Amino acid sequence: MFNQKSFKGNHTTGTLYLVPTPIGNLEDMTYRSVRMLQEVALIASEDTRNTQKLLNHFEIHTPQKSLHEHNYKERIPQFLEVLKNGQSIAQVSDAGMPSISDPGHELVVACIEEGIPVVSLPGATAGMTALIASGLLPQPFLFYGFLGRKKKEQENTLEKLKNHTATLIFYESPYRISGTLKNMLTVLGNRQVVLCRELTKIHEEYLRGTIEELLSYIEDQPIKGECCLLVEGSTGIQEETIKIVGSLKEQVEQLIAEGKKTNEAIKAVAVQNGLKKQEVYRQFHELDEE
Repeated sequence: MFNQKSFKGNHTTGTLYLVPTPIGNLEDMTYRSVRMLQEVALIASEDTRNTQKLLNHFEIHTPQKSLHEHNYKERIPQFLEVLKNGQSIAQVSDAGMPSISDPGHELVVACIEEGIPVVSLPGATAGMTALIASGLLPQPFLFYGFLGRKKKEQENTLEKLKNHTATLIFYESPYRISGTLKNMLTVLGNRQVVLCRELTKIHEEYLRGTIEELLSYIEDQPIKGECCLLVEGSTGIQEETIKIVGSLKEQVEQLIAEGKKTNEAIKAVAVQNGLKKQEVYRQFHELDEE
């Protein structure tokens, strides 16, 4: 049923303001966001230590209380009491928009149920920032966030997403990006992808190519910094992953026969088998292991 009270808000209470913070570059903090953090009675922060650095930079002296996945059940009643007493709260995550792969959603729902106004301020968010510069179709898109960490979890999720025509947006750790890409290659085929890292920072980088090409690049150039990974949606004629069989030497020879250069074939076989390029090179040239 339509909740008129929640829609209009209870103006005898304070307001919950959802305030985005920079994803790297402090110049992306808006004037309005700075003012709001100065004016509210309390800031609900994912990590008070990280937020304090931001507050110090902009000379904001508003007190903080933590709000994260481990304490939200305890904190939400405390915040509701503050809001019901007529004082406003700003909610922030460590970077970007609250609730987007970060804490915040439960407090928003609790405020709506109590008829407390919720106001979202626009600002920095990694997914949209990466999407419009990726070169992949900007719409439709499907933002997923972080995949599960286990191989089987990832494969099950990717199976459900493989027929979507929308550009897929994921967040990933640099330590897991290689494994995630290998799972994508298995389930989705060799699609076009864009890996965006260190967005808005001095070492910002966009890596564009197929999944196989990106895996080959990562083998030689390990990735650093948090990643946003964009994947081409299904076209209905998605390129299939090359099926190569036999020993490593035979697999390389098969790809060479199909027109690949030796080094390209060695890299492709390494990616397909989850091995280091040097190991495939050694076996292809029949070199003794030291």
